[in-house]
Amino acid sequence: MPQWSAYTPGERIKILRGREVTQTDLADMTGLALITVQKAEQDICLTLPTLLKISAALSVDVSVLLGQQAPRRAMEQGDRTMLRQVAQATHDTAAGLLPEGAEPVPDGVLTSSAKLAWQHYWKGDYLTLGGVLVPLLTDAAVTCDAQPTSAAWQALSDAYQITACMANLLGARDLAYAAVGHAKHAAEHAGDELRAARVDSARSWVYLRDGRVSDSLELAQAASEGIEPSYRDASHERLAVYGNLLTHCAVTCARLDDTDRAGDFLSQVHAVGARLGDEYDFHGARFGPTTASTQAVGVNVTVGEHGKALRLSADIHDGDLSGLAGAARNRYKLDVALAQADAKMWDTSLDTLESVLTDAPQWARHQALPNVILERVGRASTDRLRRLSKLVGAPALPAGGLTETGTQAAL
Repeated sequence: MPQWSAYTPGERIKILRGREVTQTDLADMTGLALITVQKAEQDICLTLPTLLKISAALSVDVSVLLGQQAPRRAMEQGDRTMLRQVAQATHDTAAGLLPEGAEPVPDGVLTSSAKLAWQHYWKGDYLTLGGVLVPLLTDAAVTCDAQPTSAAWQALSDAYQITACMANLLGARDLAYAAVGHAKHAAEHAGDELRAARVDSARSWVYLRDGRVSDSLELAQAASEGIEPSYRDASHERLAVYGNLLTHCAVTCARLDDTDRAGDFLSQVHAVGARLGDEYDFHGARFGPTTASTQAVGVNVTVGEHGKALRLSADIHDGDLSGLAGAARNRYKLDVALAQADAKMWDTSLDTLESVLTDAPQWARHQALPNVILERVGRASTDRLRRLSKLVGAPALPAGGLTETGTQAAL
């Protein structure tokens, strides 16, 4: 049997649909015309908006339709070992199975370790992150058990939340669901409503990657309304978490093809960014005016407005991106590369893509968007496509790929 990546997107749709779901059923589930579904399974005029609707209907991430789930299952030995160790630490600590004789750790040490874990996560350095998460999970759980403090519960919540986010990227959805549930429990013990809202943001992202788009939007919107800043409480921390949640709402509305609501949320996102005045990092939620601008580019790519996306990106300079985390910066560049591809700026698009693939190879190989871009730039140099496909970790893609644009959910 061929590897999953060897099938075309249309063949993957047909396989995932199976015998129980007909093409007519899939058309009804997605709201697409039957002829569109038929063409999709024949790899004719297969657009990214169509892929997004089909992936949601089939309850899979779009990366599965693009052939990237198989590479995730075939992770390198180091990746597999790391993920197994983090999963074991997550399940053991949540069950109260703690090392015998382990001593509590000072709050300051736990807080520093959690901050370090966030830094590795946003760099996309997952192997190193695993080495930080395992002791952090254990130390924080031991401390919460023996000498519980708000800081210890906060650190434990962060450790579980980071685990959920990493597992979500690596395709370990069961671990992501379990870890995000433990994160919410710990945040509630800490009595920290902003951290609890951040966990809701992570859960909504897990929903999005799992094809539960409407659930994702409902959760993110409810969480944002629960912490909406007032004139009495408009701290930088609250604004950062609030802006992060509004961004997720905008992205999810774009995935649902609700352009008007996406635009409304983007307006709020820009307003919150302006109030902050600069990028601010809180509980792993980095937000500010630059984040608002880069996310606006991504949302416009999702809804097929590549011209507007490129106009917006022209006002964002390299110096502006220095305040973003590495993953957010690379994510923005992938959005720009896709907009460039849709504008038939083939070489420029590949230049942008290659810069991300070479600067952040570990992060990029767990993203679906590079494959989308390679399929879109089907008329470029065959040799160059083959070289970039190797960096992505997938076979060289055929010409004549996607004909419309889109983007994934924000990290």
